[in-house]
Amino acid sequence: MKPTVVVGMSGGVDSSAAAWLLKEQGYQVIGVTMQIWQDESEDVVSENGGCCGLSAVEDARRVASVIGIPYYVMNFKDDFRKYVMDYFVKEYIAGRTPNPCIACNRYVKWEALLRRSMEIGADYIATGHYARVCRMDNGRYALKQSATAAKDQTYALYNLTQHQLSHTLMPVGDYTKDQIRAVAEAAGLPVAHKPDSQEICFVPDNDYASFIEGYGAKVPPEGNFVSTDGRILGRHKGITHYTIGQRKGLGIAFGEPMFVTEIRPDTNEVVLGRGNEVFSQRLVCRNLNWMAIEEPKEEITVRAKIRYNHQGALCHVKVQPDGSAVCEFPEPVRAVTPGQAVVFYDGEYVIGGGTIE
Repeated sequence: MKPTVVVGMSGGVDSSAAAWLLKEQGYQVIGVTMQIWQDESEDVVSENGGCCGLSAVEDARRVASVIGIPYYVMNFKDDFRKYVMDYFVKEYIAGRTPNPCIACNRYVKWEALLRRSMEIGADYIATGHYARVCRMDNGRYALKQSATAAKDQTYALYNLTQHQLSHTLMPVGDYTKDQIRAVAEAAGLPVAHKPDSQEICFVPDNDYASFIEGYGAKVPPEGNFVSTDGRILGRHKGITHYTIGQRKGLGIAFGEPMFVTEIRPDTNEVVLGRGNEVFSQRLVCRNLNWMAIEEPKEEITVRAKIRYNHQGALCHVKVQPDGSAVCEFPEPVRAVTPGQAVVFYDGEYVIGGGTIE
């Protein structure tokens, strides 16, 4: 008998197709929707079409019925609040720009779901991510970029552990989005043409500052916009309203485009500079996770992505005695943002990555 796999079903086409593909391959498939959304009011159910919306449960249940697999809803609200929402708020208040999807993938979709799945006797978990799991010649597990660069999601998965990768299946990674929709349509899945969700699931209106205020956290007050040489340029609404590289929505007019180049939580200042001042050739990252290789003792040269939609740039990486890494870019990169991830690639393979300090 083929192994048992728990598929995390978000109610979208990708995870639905993943469940169908694995069933076709002969796996014993169990569908699970992770209930992580905190607010269960009707307006949120209808508004929030992302992977956390309760409407996802109904879509996933219908898909499971068509495929003919058992389906369950598991409650992961406490894990989600602790590892994703609390982290998101804390980072913004500290003047950083977090990536909550990376935290959710590592600590909720993998750590919590894998633990519970193995408790009920499953061998693997699977998701609808556009990425591929492979075993390297050195015996380590790594992610390989998906067959379609347009949808590749390896950046947001760089933090998975060797144990997690060894128990993970990602059948969607070998297909393009159009092919996945065609697979879902041919299988008669009712979500074949459901649109993708874009925004952060727990901030459906994209107003992060209002979410943080409503979360009950002590929000940083208004403060000064300052120039890179220290001159006061005007007043800002509070540091949670801004991110590195931002040009629009500053609420202050200059004779030329100005960009956020730094956020200083200690002095409650937002630094503005010209376009050329948004570029840097160096960053420091911490909380490193090594994937395709063990921690390198010598300097390595990689292609590094500093945000999800960044193409990547040549980068020299040297691990420091304190466990951090210094990354040097021969060509300056735009808007290096503390709190975001820097992910290292060798060709199509994820070498590792860390959080930009």
